Amino acid sequence: MSGTTEPTIVFVPGLRDHVEEHWQTLLAGRLAEAGRTVRTVPPLTRDGLSRKARVAALDEVVSRIAGPVVLVAHSAGVITTVHWAQEHTADVRGALLATPPDFGTPLPEGYPAPEVLEEHGWTPVPRVPLPFPSIVAASSDDPLGAVERVRELAGLWGSRFEELGAVGHLNPASGHGPWSQSEELLRRLEIG
Repeated sequence: MSGTTEPTIVFVPGLRDHVEEHWQTLLAGRLAEAGRTVRTVPPLTRDGLSRKARVAALDEVVSRIAGPVVLVAHSAGVITTVHWAQEHTADVRGALLATPPDFGTPLPEGYPAPEVLEEHGWTPVPRVPLPFPSIVAASSDDPLGAVERVRELAGLWGSRFEELGAVGHLNPASGHGPWSQSEELLRRLEIG
């Protein structure tokens, strides 16, 4: 990355917000211990399913940062980030977008139905290039997004695509806590 200011790392969680053993939570802790400046979009106290409220929460965090940022999003946090990028500007040096869901197809039981997602502003998902470099990391067996569909979204967003193998939705429910590859992917974003 160009410039001398080290970017603030902003974590954008999915609809289930913060989970103690989630890779985002663990990575934020490791980066903070290493002296990096880290911010996390806080959970919403109301309108938890509102895309507009989640975009506003992300914008509030980013707008309080004086300097460049790198966004680290997971699941619906990726979709929040993509919507935010269409509506706001900031000095974003890059974004790591992990296991975005495919809101264009019905999700597994326990997740919002397509009509609920539409009602809350999640669809249609923007299908235009992002105004900053990005890496989309996808699982070959993610129940929330088929790898082919995620690869297509990555192409539309102008993102580099990284297939992770069979890691489910890359969350504790699929047997994943720490995700060591996340730090390597962040380094790749930071060096351009």
